[in-house]
Amino acid sequence: MPFPDLLVLRHGQTEWNAAGRHQGQLDSPLTPLGLAQARQQGEILARMNLKGWQAACSPLGRAVETAKIALADTGLTPRLDDRLREVHFGAWQGLTANEIAAKWPALCADRHDPFAWNFRSPGGERFEDMARRAQSFLDGLSQPNVVIAHGVFLRVLRGLWLGIGPDAMRDLDGGQGVVHQLHSGQQTRHGGDV
Repeated sequence: MPFPDLLVLRHGQTEWNAAGRHQGQLDSPLTPLGLAQARQQGEILARMNLKGWQAACSPLGRAVETAKIALADTGLTPRLDDRLREVHFGAWQGLTANEIAAKWPALCADRHDPFAWNFRSPGGERFEDMARRAQSFLDGLSQPNVVIAHGVFLRVLRGLWLGIGPDAMRDLDGGQGVVHQLHSGQQTRHGGDV
């Protein structure tokens, strides 16, 4: 069954993004660049006809702040949805890649697939769990939605919407300050990274 159209936005850059820290379900504030990225997303959305659309947002602060800025001129008020949270990185939350590699060298020795690596943390969320959350969200949609969430989660969500498997999800482009439009079984990227 095809899903309604989506406009997908990743939150703007945060202090921890800039520092290379794995946020997961922890949080840090948007940087000045992150605020500019959210404004760029708002400019993209302002050029679109969103009559009849709804908006949904992760409850994590970085996504909520991005939504306030990006949706300011659309007339949409996002509903917060826990299913849109980022992957839970377990023991890796708040750590840099170097800190993780120092504590868990065996888990970091094989990083040829960075997407799958996101689901290997001790005590963290597995791909199947995140896919269930994303599928539950998609199955509950009855009209087009603007979705504001997180990098790893949105690759899974877009992959499910597009009908592709985990191996192809890792190749989906990301980006902050852009809007991915999912329409008629295809994905179109609007905007360039700020």
